[in-house]
Amino acid sequence: MRASQFFISTLKEAPADAQVVSHQLMLRAGLIKRLGAGLYTYMPMGLRTIRKVEAIIREEMNRAGAVEMLMPVVQPAELWRETGRWSKMGPELMRVKDRHDNDFVIQPTSEEVVTDIARQELRSYKQLPQNFYHIQTKFRDERRPRFGVMRGREFTMKDAYSFDRDLEAGRLSYAAMQAAYCRIFDRLGLRYRAVDADTGAIGGDVSQEFQVIADTGEDAIVYNPDSDYAANIEMAEGVALLDARAAATEPLVNTPTPGAATCAQVADYLKLPIARTVKSLVLATDQLDDAGAIVKTTVWLLLLRGDHDLNEVKAGKLPGFKAGFRFASAAELQTHFGAPAGYLGPIGARDIRIVADRTVARMADFVCGANLEGHHYTGVNWGRDLPEPDLVADLRNVVAGDPSPDGKGVLAIQRGIEVGHVFLLGTQYSQPMNATFLDETGKPQPFVMGCYGIGVTRLLGAAIEQSHDAKGIVWPLAMAPFSVVLCPIGYDRSEAVREAADALYAELQAAGIDVVLDDRGERPGAMFADWELIGVPLRVVLSDRGLKEGLLEVQGRRDEAASRVATADVLGWLKARLAA
Repeated sequence: MRASQFFISTLKEAPADAQVVSHQLMLRAGLIKRLGAGLYTYMPMGLRTIRKVEAIIREEMNRAGAVEMLMPVVQPAELWRETGRWSKMGPELMRVKDRHDNDFVIQPTSEEVVTDIARQELRSYKQLPQNFYHIQTKFRDERRPRFGVMRGREFTMKDAYSFDRDLEAGRLSYAAMQAAYCRIFDRLGLRYRAVDADTGAIGGDVSQEFQVIADTGEDAIVYNPDSDYAANIEMAEGVALLDARAAATEPLVNTPTPGAATCAQVADYLKLPIARTVKSLVLATDQLDDAGAIVKTTVWLLLLRGDHDLNEVKAGKLPGFKAGFRFASAAELQTHFGAPAGYLGPIGARDIRIVADRTVARMADFVCGANLEGHHYTGVNWGRDLPEPDLVADLRNVVAGDPSPDGKGVLAIQRGIEVGHVFLLGTQYSQPMNATFLDETGKPQPFVMGCYGIGVTRLLGAAIEQSHDAKGIVWPLAMAPFSVVLCPIGYDRSEAVREAADALYAELQAAGIDVVLDDRGERPGAMFADWELIGVPLRVVLSDRGLKEGLLEVQGRRDEAASRVATADVLGWLKARLAA
């Protein structure tokens, strides 16, 4: 490709609303152009990278036995009503009507459509296993689209869906997709972790996220440096930090704590470690009738150590919480505790259920709210001062240094960007949609399904967040829009430079190297700045002076200095670097 025949549009400064590095550099390098909130045009330079990513994904999906198809962006609402997601999903699901007043969705994912295909086409166990995939535009109406392609509304995703006869076979398909994902991210040259994850709105019983490691990532990844344990913060297990409950040594005292409404303030006022305090969080669950009216409300008091934070995903999996929960209202706090937030506690509370975190259940002589403004109890002990909790559960977010759940050392935490997710769905979609096949006995059985997604366009932002410098993007070779750029100095003025550049360009093309020749006649500084910003991995500089000496300057994007290589040896040098 010649630069004069391509489209290069770089900026010296990023727009003021570009908050993260990937968004800034993608705009400055001319990879994307903003059309509206969370909506971007992928310019020629960005599209080249997308196509390279897609090619690797296709190769590995095909290698794993998946079959490509293409499902519509616009899907009938009837299918989503069959699974209940039409009403369960929130406003991120874009709902539209056609001219006949029929309901449709702009798909965020395609479980319903592919299940409809399976129930029509896969009739016998002899046709299983089967795995369909496509690379297609998705739309999610994010409340706050931000960070460029990292959290846009329209994006490209590869999603795949496996169909199996039973759970054992489903696990094999799931494992095959896990392995394929590892090969994909390895080939893309990304540093990543596969971590246990919550199934979220997609559902199912087992899932893993693939997280690209980046300090600017939105997600917290918990891992054990000494073992294979890894999970996102939502799923990381918080073990009890006390081996056993100690015997009571202090009397129960209602202690004034004027103006101290947080555990940190209470600990500071009482001159105690914050780990001696217990925080109270009050949640409510509502039982609804068929018309959606509340028929019963249960109030729950969740107790965590003062320096720990509630993990709402874990809370949502508690018995009685799976239908949803909310934080209790001020009126409910007054009814059940007789005090405002900041001074709540289990002693004297009325008509509540108590859930204690594993660590709190083993604490003794702790401090908690006294249900009286400006007061806290000190010397609180289970059994003596309050009954044992109704439930003991893992409620908290883990922190670095916690014991690893596998018993092999302690946990560390790093930031990551989710770029892929695999789910073992079971029969969550096949049963409500009556998607069945006939087994050996001729009896209908629901498909066991899995689904597997990769954020294709999000991968660009994640790769840049992981790898950039002050000059611009530093692409992994497999993702770069071009592998090599030829930068001839004085291409429009020197016949010798022009002839040498054209000859080398033809030689590299013949060797199958993805090369771009910058024949625009730009000044060296501007030319170099453009390609460093764009992030092409290898640069070859041709100049009159160098040609007279029989040398060219070659430099990797990560190299601190250029190397001078004989003109006749440049092709071999480039091949060796590209192979490495």
